[in-house]
Amino acid sequence: MKMENPLLLFPQLNISASKDKAYYKKSVIKEEPHKASKAGAKQKRNRLSLLLQKPEFHEGDPLGKAGSLTKAASSVSPEEAVKWGESFDKLLSEKAGLDAFTKFLKTEFSEENIEFWIACEDYKKSKSAHELLPKAKTIFETFIQKDAPKEVNLDFHTKEATMRSMAQPGRGTFEAAQSTVYRLMEQDSYPRFLSSAAYLRLLQRTAPARAALRRRSRSFTASDFKGARPEPALW
Repeated sequence: MKMENPLLLFPQLNISASKDKAYYKKSVIKEEPHKASKAGAKQKRNRLSLLLQKPEFHEGDPLGKAGSLTKAASSVSPEEAVKWGESFDKLLSEKAGLDAFTKFLKTEFSEENIEFWIACEDYKKSKSAHELLPKAKTIFETFIQKDAPKEVNLDFHTKEATMRSMAQPGRGTFEAAQSTVYRLMEQDSYPRFLSSAAYLRLLQRTAPARAALRRRSRSFTASDFKGARPEPALW
């Protein structure tokens, strides 16, 4: 008896084609949302970049402008660098210090913290109430909301309070979040900045002057007591 083709008797056995089709469909389904999310994140970054370039976003706030940080860290005097080590607030209050700290955070891939702090400083200086809403929305979408392109590390309660405040943004909308990020930088990133090679190089510029001063002091002490006889040792 001639055996017929089993695929003709049992067409359900022909599963190779169906598997291929199913696999193809799955791969398409998984890939499209991934592309969409990447495109969405890129679009948000582009919106933020365009907004930061607008003069009204930084109106009255020199810290908000990247171009205002014209004083390079290499031109900082040792005396200025020493002041940066006195407190974190003094570091951020000077343009050169803010610039140097921002560059340091970029080496640690955590520059979103200082960018958020700068954006909050600019936000609080808004001159009119109608400026608050678009700025608040941009800050929230860029730094606060889940999967934001530059999401900062906030605890649950602070994030929830900020989200509730977004219903009617005011100048204190981001105050709690800004304070949290400030403390994080002060306790974590700031000590590492003071120990970094770039900062230590600024301080080392004072070493030759101090060495010369010590040499002069020793010379003066030796000449001042030249010819003096030592007192007899007391036993």
